[in-house]
Amino acid sequence: MSDYKPAVRCVLLKDDRNLVQCILPTESLLDLRTLQSVTERGFVPVAQEDIVNASRSRRLQPLSECRDFFVLPTFIDSSLSAGDNLIVDADGLTLSALRETLHAREVNIRHVAFTLAADSLQRDLPEAEHDTQQISDSIRHFTSLRIRQRLDETLEIPPLSATADRIMALRANPNATVAELTSIVEADPSLAAQVVSWASSPYYAAPGKIRSVQDAIVRVLGFDLVSNLAIGLILGKTVEVPKDQSAGFTPYWLQAVYCSTALEAMARMVPASKRPRQGMIYLSGLLHNFGYLVLAHTFPEHFSTICRYAEANPEISHVAIEKHLIGISREQISAWLMQSWNMPEEVSTALRYQQDAEYTGPHAIYANLIFIAMRLFRQHGIGDAPPEPVSDAMFERCGLERGRCEELIDKLVLSADITLIADQMSI
Repeated sequence: MSDYKPAVRCVLLKDDRNLVQCILPTESLLDLRTLQSVTERGFVPVAQEDIVNASRSRRLQPLSECRDFFVLPTFIDSSLSAGDNLIVDADGLTLSALRETLHAREVNIRHVAFTLAADSLQRDLPEAEHDTQQISDSIRHFTSLRIRQRLDETLEIPPLSATADRIMALRANPNATVAELTSIVEADPSLAAQVVSWASSPYYAAPGKIRSVQDAIVRVLGFDLVSNLAIGLILGKTVEVPKDQSAGFTPYWLQAVYCSTALEAMARMVPASKRPRQGMIYLSGLLHNFGYLVLAHTFPEHFSTICRYAEANPEISHVAIEKHLIGISREQISAWLMQSWNMPEEVSTALRYQQDAEYTGPHAIYANLIFIAMRLFRQHGIGDAPPEPVSDAMFERCGLERGRCEELIDKLVLSADITLIADQMSI
């Protein structure tokens, strides 16, 4: 039964009284708010560390008949009420037999409606022209802020910094020089240190010591990469990384470095006729999850709920979770911000359509490469893309070989340099 795919999944929750397990259809969304309302208990997902501790203390005992389930008070979603013959584990255990086993252990079982069916989840985003209205509607509904005429004021996101403005203007100037870029970067000591640190990392294996920003540009990274790296760092620091994050998911800056590094390498594999601009694809990767920060900044009272739902539903697309909870997704809000800041169209497109496997519009290669990279990383437990396969058609559309891309991701996952770089960027 090597191809077995479970019809149900088990999620461990806790409140101030005890641990419980929820059994629900694999592809359905566990709706914490509904469960809390029905049971009048404040359940939250159990962190992996707590699971380990509970197992060691014997508070958490797997069923000997099926170690995917536990001797715990159990909530079974009512959508499974007619599914006695559902196979719930790789050895052929049925849902009916599982219930009998739990009853034999004197486990309390309740049948409660606490999920949203897979076919009711909104995984796809609307047309981009509707984003502004959806963002505005969501803010009006979920915040106590006074709705002003300008959406960028409502979001209360700081304007693009003077340093980023200068770098973007410089990048648009065909006669720009390395000296001019060096001068701008060096005026920000933190930014300068991070550029030098990046160029000095073992990943680039530069001969000799990198002693200055100009050294980093001329000898290792190049004008295009440094200008985009600087913009990505500046924008990433515009809003703070939230303290409350989803347990078990890759930290923001580590995910950003994994993605940008992978995209930079994958872009070189793309045939010249389709190849994206190197610095631009790198910037797209560095900012691909910027919407995560903006959600935390814009919806602080609801961000914790988003995190808890992600923990309880690790295999459900965050697009479906965010659309269910606040009516918009991080992709919509981050793409809108890129446009309001007059960032290149390639970047806003990459952020907006990175979850869309069918997108073939302008600058599709930028979004498609993020789609591929983050799903390959998810196979290693990195990032928060849905754990879904990448079609052969998408690899073919991008002019890529699946095997070469998988080898690249395997190599990056084993690289200690990525973590070192991410640590520098998060300072």
